[in-house]
Amino acid sequence: MTIPLILLGLTALFALLLGVGARSGHAMGLEEWTVGNRGFGFVLVFLLLAGEIYTTFTFLGASGFAYGQGAPAYYILAYGTIAYVIGYFMLPKVWAYAKQHHLVSQPDFLAHKYDSKALGVIVSIVDIIALIPYLVLQLTGLGIIVTAAGYGGISNTVAVLIGAVVVTIYVVVSGVRGSAWTSVAKDIMILGVVLFLGIYLPIHLYGGIGAMFEEIAKAKPGFLTFPAKGQSVWWFVSTVLLTALGFFMWPHSLASCYTARNANVFRKNAIVLPIYQLILLFVYFVGFAAVLKVPGLKGAASNLALFKLVVATLPPWVVGIVGAAGVLTALVPGSMIAMTAATLMSRNLYGALNPQASNDQIVFIAKCLVPVVMAIAVFFTLTGSSTIVTLLLVGYSFVTQMFPALVLSLFPGSGATKQGAMAGIVAGVVVAAWLTFSHATVGSLLPFLPQPIQDFNVGIIALIVNIVMLVAVSAVTKRRVVAIAE
Repeated sequence: MTIPLILLGLTALFALLLGVGARSGHAMGLEEWTVGNRGFGFVLVFLLLAGEIYTTFTFLGASGFAYGQGAPAYYILAYGTIAYVIGYFMLPKVWAYAKQHHLVSQPDFLAHKYDSKALGVIVSIVDIIALIPYLVLQLTGLGIIVTAAGYGGISNTVAVLIGAVVVTIYVVVSGVRGSAWTSVAKDIMILGVVLFLGIYLPIHLYGGIGAMFEEIAKAKPGFLTFPAKGQSVWWFVSTVLLTALGFFMWPHSLASCYTARNANVFRKNAIVLPIYQLILLFVYFVGFAAVLKVPGLKGAASNLALFKLVVATLPPWVVGIVGAAGVLTALVPGSMIAMTAATLMSRNLYGALNPQASNDQIVFIAKCLVPVVMAIAVFFTLTGSSTIVTLLLVGYSFVTQMFPALVLSLFPGSGATKQGAMAGIVAGVVVAAWLTFSHATVGSLLPFLPQPIQDFNVGIIALIVNIVMLVAVSAVTKRRVVAIAE
């Protein structure tokens, strides 16, 4: 189909030009390239943070999870709102400290707070390992969107490669400003497309949203409610908690917060963003609309639910517009992730090994590393098969391990030490990795526990191990310091 392909191509070109043009009038030093010289107001910070809500995960993961799992997908609607409440109190303190000490990354913050370069290196390594699956998620979604919206006219491989090149170019040229300005176009398009699809498709296919749910309930009893065990209400609560704690622990999210002009920007965003997140409801409606109209999608194929329904229902030019919005949901967060990963490698790994490196050298190396990061992500994208939700949860299980150390660092009397912070993060990540790759559950590890506890998200175990290690090691090392001082 020619029209969708033209629209997709124009969107990629527009994103490239907008991203590159964002550099105009700005000298790309370290703080300018990474955090926009801390000069972004409410709107640009809002758009960068909203990028965490409306990514390819929105287009494909949320609708696909609703299509494949039913009620458990509701967790996606809840965790962001709780995260914004946490951010209302936490982010102004983080921002003020980062500005005072000219910090540009999450490892910068923890290393400076705990006066430990080693901690900064550990956090950087964990962050990079977590960011790669998240970048893979964006590229995976991009390939699915372009292939589906282009009616197969562009292969998944070609789509991923073109997207990676576009992101690489405008990130290298414009840094965070490129991401911010492309997010303007992305949010305008996504808002219109999601509202249209979520309202039109249930009405067109079922006669209304209520009628749609009634028909699904009759055809698939229990699908719209939580199961008694497994992904039960207890799984929902624990998953919402874990993902809410990890929301601002993504290093690119924290870097977005560093761009703010003042602390009040976060308080305003904390009020508006939960309302904006309600638009996710309309993504659910599309996923649920596909349940009876596009049956039979299993596993990773459930990510195709939205586009399968759109292609089957709407004319090609509308499919092209939907695909264009989807492309931007991949490019904007993908650019922030790639830039952040390259910055971590340059500033917090190379910089730790070469303390004499200047800011100009750090920026140059970071720009050189952007294509390396993208190449790694492209490789895993083209060879992987995980569902989008799985990719996201794997990353979350790692970055959430930063939460205890970061929050305790905001309270001088917490008693947390650098040794405790390192021990907690390392222990939590090791346990999270083991649980992820062994596919363990709380129930399989501790089958004697009551069923509600067995249903807890297994990431809770890693977080508990983290906290216990942090507290225990901090207590021991603090006593040792006191004893030496005496």
